[in-house]
Amino acid sequence: MADQPHSTALPDNAGILGPADHPAPSVRASFPAKGEPVIHQVNWVGLKTLYMKEVRRFFKVQTQTIWAPAITTLLFLVIFTVALGRGGREVLGVNFATFVAPGLIVMGMMQNAFANSSFSFLAGKIQGTIIDFLMPPLTEGELMLAIVAAAVTRALLVGLALAAAMLLWPGIDMSMAHPWAVAWFGLAGSVFLALLGFLSSIWAEKFDHNAAVTNFVIAPLSLLSGTFYVIDNLSPVFQAISRANPFFYVISGFRFGFLGASDIGDTNMAVLHSAIGIGLVDAVLAIIVFLVLRSGWKLKG
Repeated sequence: MADQPHSTALPDNAGILGPADHPAPSVRASFPAKGEPVIHQVNWVGLKTLYMKEVRRFFKVQTQTIWAPAITTLLFLVIFTVALGRGGREVLGVNFATFVAPGLIVMGMMQNAFANSSFSFLAGKIQGTIIDFLMPPLTEGELMLAIVAAAVTRALLVGLALAAAMLLWPGIDMSMAHPWAVAWFGLAGSVFLALLGFLSSIWAEKFDHNAAVTNFVIAPLSLLSGTFYVIDNLSPVFQAISRANPFFYVISGFRFGFLGASDIGDTNMAVLHSAIGIGLVDAVLAIIVFLVLRSGWKLKG
């Protein structure tokens, strides 16, 4: 009837349906369909996050990780220039300080690349936080790339600190004859030691194991690689041993970039062959580390 009020009864499901039952079109469209992968090829966000975490870790204690190694390496320069650099001694056509400076720079870079990459996994294994590396949605290649890139970053910072100090050192000429060789051998050498450090941290079960690798493998190979001398002064037997040392090619190639001369060979082609050889060594070592990571050796109980 016309005089009766209109019904205001609510439907049976009134008050039951909420915003989630009627999502806005824009919100509904932001979620992928069920079963559709969110990360398609490379997890760039995760890779960047792990890289920045590793960089911030060593940069937070930069006095210990950057400046202290740079000062220690500069002490080598002081000692050897005082002991061997007097009397106008020249090596490869330059004074001794200019000869030894590039070798010290790249030696410091390589040693710190090893130290950085060898710490993260080992500390995680000892502290029981290794799951923080293994659980995130990162492939073995992405995990390896982030750790190695962070180690190379530390190596570059140490190298820049050393180069800046040596620019101010009296009697040292830091002009570059072949910038490509400086960049290539510096990066390739840092990657080489970062991969070795990563492999060492996977193998080691305590810090003593890692220290043993540093003291009995890395330090002797770097100090006996022609950093402070040319191998032509050695006997044929020790020359052959030096040429079997990959550190020798990195240090001599890096020095070639500054001086335009090296004891690798008599021609620039010999240096180019060494550059290609170091690149191949890095590639093979990266494959080994990748396969070890994929196998879960000493990582997954």
